[in-house]
Amino acid sequence: MATENQVTIVGNVTRDPELRYTPNGAALVKFGVAVNRRFKDEVSGQWKDGETSFFDVTAWRSLAENIAESITQGTRVVIVGRLRTNSWETQEGEKRSKVEIEAEEIGPSLKWATAKVDKQGRSSGSSDWAANVAVGAGGPQEETPLDA
Repeated sequence: MATENQVTIVGNVTRDPELRYTPNGAALVKFGVAVNRRFKDEVSGQWKDGETSFFDVTAWRSLAENIAESITQGTRVVIVGRLRTNSWETQEGEKRSKVEIEAEEIGPSLKWATAKVDKQGRSSGSSDWAANVAVGAGGPQEETPLDA
């Protein structure tokens, strides 16, 4: 039985990815994603927005560099990753923590957009490869079922 947690979310990027490098040269990107559930009000028959959940997302190495080059604020993305809890203590001695998603895979949602994928070759020092994605917006950002 696997003990590792895994999560998949679909949402809109809330801020442009910030790419940084660690002192040993590893790429790290951080950005935010908002996830909003839509539901049909049984009384009015209208579609309504539910509560919005906000997540901080991090990614490493070639995935981080590809995200920084491909994804911008407002892009609708599909993220597969794992939940990670970060804990720290403030200068006043208060303990704080937050849950974030460490991305393993990310791509544009093709529900209302198109994408052109440019495969990259495998790097000599790594066994992973990734794709840069150019996303073109293609319609509304709200979900409406076909039978509405």
